[in-house]
Amino acid sequence: MSAPSSVPLVVHVIDQLGIGGLEVVLVNLINNTPTDRYRHAIICLRGATDFKNRITVPGVSIHTLGRRPGKDFSVFRRMWSVLRKLRPAIVHSHNLPTIDMCVPAKLAGVRRLVHSEHGWDISEERGSSRKYNMMRKVLSPLVDRYVPVSKDIETWLRTGVGLPASKVLHIYNGVDTDFFHPAEGNLIPLPAPGFDLANRVVFGTVGRMQTVKDQVNLAKAFVELSRLRPDLMERARLAMIGDGDLKAECESVIAAAGLTDKTWLPGARNDVAELLRGLNVYVLPSISEGISISILEAMSCGLPVAATRVGGNPELVLEGETGLLMPSRDPVALAEALATYMDQPELMQKHGAAGRQRIEQSFSVTSMVNGYLGQYDQLLGRQHP
Repeated sequence: MSAPSSVPLVVHVIDQLGIGGLEVVLVNLINNTPTDRYRHAIICLRGATDFKNRITVPGVSIHTLGRRPGKDFSVFRRMWSVLRKLRPAIVHSHNLPTIDMCVPAKLAGVRRLVHSEHGWDISEERGSSRKYNMMRKVLSPLVDRYVPVSKDIETWLRTGVGLPASKVLHIYNGVDTDFFHPAEGNLIPLPAPGFDLANRVVFGTVGRMQTVKDQVNLAKAFVELSRLRPDLMERARLAMIGDGDLKAECESVIAAAGLTDKTWLPGARNDVAELLRGLNVYVLPSISEGISISILEAMSCGLPVAATRVGGNPELVLEGETGLLMPSRDPVALAEALATYMDQPELMQKHGAAGRQRIEQSFSVTSMVNGYLGQYDQLLGRQHP
């Protein structure tokens, strides 16, 4: 094994190290990189939460810059200072809030810059912001490689932003199929009253409760299910796992319909894999997505998926084969999909098994890591057997 000082350092720049799909991708990349091939460090523009404890590789330094809301130009100086001390071979920034950090990176003498686009937040739905796209285009000469996580984002970078095709290389997110595996035998009931019925069907979602994820749409769909198919409600249950601004609104929608006893909203949890194995159907009601880590994890656990037809979701969920797709912001259409699964339990089993097979074939964490490390090697002119 090479001495640590001879192993190239990749510094990842993110907005904040907390619970989220982008952060899961980053942690999986770091934890699965051979330590004699690349070292990693993380710079957080704002801060880091206990999520950092999921990093299992020793020696990964985490630096927080305390970026203030609004235009905090002092963060550029702090970024330059940290990079001068770390002297990385590559700076790898992630998503819009970090794209302008390529300027202090170049001034600090960093050789190669990589930027990943994982998806859009509600401020630039579908990447339609002319201001942000112009900023991406202006800064593009400083960036050596753009990595979109979906074909949908790849097309947008090339045609919407106008980046040269030679700089854009798509790499799918991957999932740890050993950790996220199907339930063995009968499902283990979720730790909530009324979720232990032998014939119940548990719909569930996992993620930050924020506008772009639109969990309120799922809450409304569950209410619509009770209106359209009251005969199903003795068995129907809903788990909404995660925390954020929309949690209170979801609880209010459910309570107003008198369905609180059929739902479970426990907030953020650290036992997601176990909880997924207590679901029958995974639901993702987002307004916008890149390549959803939560869908990958759910499919890896053998769950059928009901998801909105946005972003990279159709690249993961093959309609009629591994799940069902519907328009975003349409609770009636989503309720009808939930009813379809309740009426056809054999369809749940068929879609879930096909989804697990699809993950094993196309979305392993090994493939994802090899994709990123291969790009690092190419940019640095390194040979790897």
